Amino acid sequence: MNENIRNMAATVFNPVQQHLLTMFAFDGSEKRLQEVKEVLTKYFSQKVDERLNKLWDAGILDQKKLDELRGKDIRKMLKE
Repeated sequence: MNENIRNMAATVFNPVQQHLLTMFAFDGSEKRLQEVKEVLTKYFSQKVDERLNKLWDAGILDQKKLDELRGKDIRKMLKE
């Protein structure tokens, strides 16, 4: 048996990943990939905008807080 196969861990896909794999089984072209990336980017961008607007309206987020966050690595902060 190939050493690489013996050392591979089983990958368990969540329902979203399973659906995407099924969808791409029919058309896995680079063009389709770009289209899916654009749709997902737009979707999640809208979600972020909605959440930020709610935080702003609730007074949790304001210009002072934005100024504090400027230049900080927010992704790193979220991982901590």
